[in-house]
Amino acid sequence: MFSWMKKLTWDKIIGTYDIAPKRARGKKGRYKADDKSTKDINEAWVGGKAPKKKKKKTKKKKTRR
Repeated sequence: MFSWMKKLTWDKIIGTYDIAPKRARGKKGRYKADDKSTKDINEAWVGGKAPKKKKKKTKKKKTRR
């Protein structure tokens, strides 16, 4: 079966598909900020958890001869 078809149908039926992280919005449609007083919940993201930060690739510094 095609992987894109599997994502559209089978995963939604079973409930095993991953939901992409989404920013939370207020009544006016603007992004919400995180409340720093609650350590275990992040109000800025739907679901309460922020996505993992990606590691930056470091370039090797070239040396002149």
